[in-house]
Amino acid sequence: MTSPSIDADRASRIKEIVTDILEIEPDDMTLTSLFKEDHDADSLLAIEILASLEKNFRITIGQDDLARMVNLQGVNEVVAEAAAKAR
Repeated sequence: MTSPSIDADRASRIKEIVTDILEIEPDDMTLTSLFKEDHDADSLLAIEILASLEKNFRITIGQDDLARMVNLQGVNEVVAEAAAKAR
């Protein structure tokens, strides 16, 4: 089974949300840079990212998915899966 893909517009919006919450420049974040290790994010910021994604995309993300949301690639996958379930 392949995981749901994410379109470029949604990926761009996700990056905008994450970089805004982490207060970093979008150019300073890659798909694989780690929020905690590379960008000094803490668990409260992770919860804020999760809540903002749920609100912006009208999806529900399980708390257990937080463990996968360590970088943009993981966030994109979680959002794509949640959006597919919401359809």
